[in-house]
Amino acid sequence: MTEQYSDHRPPTSDLDRQAGLADLARAVTGSVHTPGDAGYAAGVTGFNLRSGHEPLAVVAAADSSDVRLAVQFAATHGIPVGVVSTGHQPFPRQKGFLLITTGALRSVKIDAERAVARVGAGVRWAEVVAPAHEVGLAPLSGSAPHVGVVGYTLGGGLSPVLGRSHGWAADHLLSVELVTPDGVLRRVSADAEPELFAGLRGGRSNFGVVTELEFKLFPVTSFYGGGLYYPAENVAAVLDAYAQVVQDVPDEFTVSVALLNLPPLPEIPEVFRGKFLAHVRITHTGTDEAAEKLIAPFRALGAPLVDTVGRHPFSAYPGVHADPTEAAPYEEQSVLLTALPHEAVAHVLDRVGPESGSPVGVLEIRQLGGALTGPRASAAVPALTRDAEFIVWGATVGPPEVVAAGEADLRSLLTDLDKWATGGKYQNFTGREDVAADLFTAAELDRLRELKRRYDPRNLFRVNNHTVAPEHGAGTGD
Repeated sequence: MTEQYSDHRPPTSDLDRQAGLADLARAVTGSVHTPGDAGYAAGVTGFNLRSGHEPLAVVAAADSSDVRLAVQFAATHGIPVGVVSTGHQPFPRQKGFLLITTGALRSVKIDAERAVARVGAGVRWAEVVAPAHEVGLAPLSGSAPHVGVVGYTLGGGLSPVLGRSHGWAADHLLSVELVTPDGVLRRVSADAEPELFAGLRGGRSNFGVVTELEFKLFPVTSFYGGGLYYPAENVAAVLDAYAQVVQDVPDEFTVSVALLNLPPLPEIPEVFRGKFLAHVRITHTGTDEAAEKLIAPFRALGAPLVDTVGRHPFSAYPGVHADPTEAAPYEEQSVLLTALPHEAVAHVLDRVGPESGSPVGVLEIRQLGGALTGPRASAAVPALTRDAEFIVWGATVGPPEVVAAGEADLRSLLTDLDKWATGGKYQNFTGREDVAADLFTAAELDRLRELKRRYDPRNLFRVNNHTVAPEHGAGTGD
């Protein structure tokens, strides 16, 4: 899907744009790349190798001043703006826009006395966790250490260790520094421009280019947990045990289960290579003994192929989910559920289980609840997400024909699960073609449109798959 861009100002000529790009390249501390340059390919390549965007130019910003100059150039010439930090979440392929990359903004400051972190837009979670851990603190980081902090947080931020006990990462955001479409660098918070601050938590890149975040940290130094890996013949029993375990658990305990359909590649450990597995992912910030009581139904299944459950420093959290660290071509889809009855589990087994023949590479069921759900959850994430008790997420990696088949299987599964769905999707686990209307209620969209009319009436920031247009029905999917 390639959007046909328009602008209210008279269009500038190609010669004017080229001259403007040359001026921009001389003005920025970072660099500007156009098609054919060595840096262009690197700029448009994110973690998901299926994105393949074709921007007019890539501005590799070195600091917030570069971002401001790039936005001013785009506004002057009526060029829409897209932003990439790590490039994990795909959006529909686009052409003819200005891509601003913020990966070089890597400052990290930990204020141990206030239990606060201030980080640049290019920072990844591993770069926050390490210095925070040194002073006895932890962030509400996700499962993967290489994911960017900004996109994760503004999309909600689901921590597999601290989410159920402390809520969404966006709940604990203190301030956001960003360049708005008028080229102004602003710092917004609950006290300074609170409407824009609220809109960024969910509305994300609709209102400008974020250059820095400030958020709370928590006094957590370790957890009890890890992974239990079971072979294909135990998958049904593992899912039954999972449905039993999640019935009544404390907020400090989080458990998810992933069905892994692993290819026979040499880089995969031999014990897993070419196999179908059930991977139980466990974290608990209470005592070891309490955690073992909670996971007793899994222990009753017998010895797993691999067992990494134990007491770990918080900095070892990546080992729980063991997410891939290398860029790859993939597509993902998800659904939010209000319940996980036996019938729903049966649909999962039928569509993507070990006997299904499906090429889906991973299918995860993750419990929400606790501070993530219901009245305890803040308005930092859309209402349809706050209503959910579980999220079912799947992804397929590989060549186009494999990914297409996996997408079809996932789509079929999500249709089967629709009767328990909230009607919305969690922003950080959306597919390429999901749009704003899939995330927000009508009232939330109206509020975001009002903010858009105030801060971006020309809809300069419309190169993403969750674009909110200033007016309803403007052709951007909201």
